[in-house]
Amino acid sequence: MSTRTDTTPRHTHGTRTVLGTPTVPGRGQLVETHPFPEVARHELGNIQLRSNLQHATQTIRAKRAARVAEMPDWEALRDAGSALKQDVMARLPELLVQFEEAFTARGGHVHWARDADEANRIITGLVEEHAPLTTDGRREVIKVKSMATQEIGLNEHLAEHGVDAYETDLAELIVQLGGDRPSHILVPAIHRNREEIRRIFLNGMDDVDPDLDSDPEHLAEASRRHLRRKFLETKVAVSGANFGVAETGTLSVVESEGNGRMCVTLPETLITVMGIEKLIPTVDDLEVFMQLLPRSSTGERMNPYSSFWTGVTEGDGPRSMHVVLLDNGRTRALADADGRQALHCIRCSACMNVCPVYERTGGHAYGSIYPGPIGAILTPLLTGVDEAENGSLPYASSLCGSCYDACPVKINIPEMLTRLRAQDQEVNHGSAVPRTQLDAALTGAKWLMSDGRRMAAAERALPLVNKVSPAAGLWNLPGVAGKWTGSRDVPQPPKESFRSWWKGRTR
Repeated sequence: MSTRTDTTPRHTHGTRTVLGTPTVPGRGQLVETHPFPEVARHELGNIQLRSNLQHATQTIRAKRAARVAEMPDWEALRDAGSALKQDVMARLPELLVQFEEAFTARGGHVHWARDADEANRIITGLVEEHAPLTTDGRREVIKVKSMATQEIGLNEHLAEHGVDAYETDLAELIVQLGGDRPSHILVPAIHRNREEIRRIFLNGMDDVDPDLDSDPEHLAEASRRHLRRKFLETKVAVSGANFGVAETGTLSVVESEGNGRMCVTLPETLITVMGIEKLIPTVDDLEVFMQLLPRSSTGERMNPYSSFWTGVTEGDGPRSMHVVLLDNGRTRALADADGRQALHCIRCSACMNVCPVYERTGGHAYGSIYPGPIGAILTPLLTGVDEAENGSLPYASSLCGSCYDACPVKINIPEMLTRLRAQDQEVNHGSAVPRTQLDAALTGAKWLMSDGRRMAAAERALPLVNKVSPAAGLWNLPGVAGKWTGSRDVPQPPKESFRSWWKGRTR
């Protein structure tokens, strides 16, 4: 990492120094404590990080493009996925009730959590009830990779209450053993290369071969040996959910390694944390998303492991099943008629893999656990735009539109970014035009533009601007107009209007 001379506060994680976000009471890991530009400048100095990200994102992009090209109905699938998500958002309250009734009827237990604190209290209580004490007086749980549990800062909360949470996803394990933070929705350790991972395993695993090399197969095998005992002995598992089916009360996890299958079948108690927006109405709707998700995320035709569970079955799987339905700002986003489309996200990470800003700064620069283009809109919608927290995130984009083109459910991320930028200006920078002034300006513009003769008279005044400001154009205008020109350069007006030009050629 490059030498750093500024005095910005930092959080040190293992072998890597990370500017970023601690867990904030009530919101978990959703709040940015340093503005994006400040952290991005720091991360841009890490040449190894940029190299790792460029190689990884280019590889994933190529795989995704190949799999999408095989689908003649890809755009129709995207339309279907978008329509299904719109339907879910329109009917979310009734679908949640339907899911609760179906899940409870099949022997499960439903818990509702308004925010991160409430979710953590519920899960900690369940772990204390079902997980036995170890010889050192602590408790243990195994975990499936889950953005929702990262969002609420579950691991940190459990550690404070005598519970050790062991990540079983390979990338999450790398992050955990390295004392690091995830930097990607799908591949949390995307910022690490094989040699870095080898060193992390040697430093963090007690049972690793000291001669371990950086061959991917050998690294994977080392992680298997490290986790196998945990899978067989741990009594409680915590998972996320890719989808919840309202019709049947079914939960699902799709993954590539098999660790999820082990976690949702072997322990005696399974606790699932699911954001309330993850619902879909029926089992048939999975047909659309099970085609969109693997191609968009890993560039695969199907997920190697897709696990579905519906309640408790005697002699098969966990004997006690719980689901925590997490709000944590989602109803806030749902109330925004334009912003609610961010809740359509299926966490595929396709937008991150095509984003030129993410590729150069990495996920840690975004502060929130949700990085990249989707994080730049989702996080402010969940928490609100605040200058000291997430107001700078909507500016973490060049507005190139690649994220919109890649999104499997057609979330219009660029449009949302511009809306949130406007909100940030109004809320945090006092640049909202007073309503009375705005109304007066719009009324005047309407009067001027509704009559051709008045417009012609106004256009004849354009040459005067060039005489007053021959080089700079319109800038630093007074009054209401100054709200615009104070932060923008308006192009130099033409020396002649189109109306005048046309009149001179039609005589």
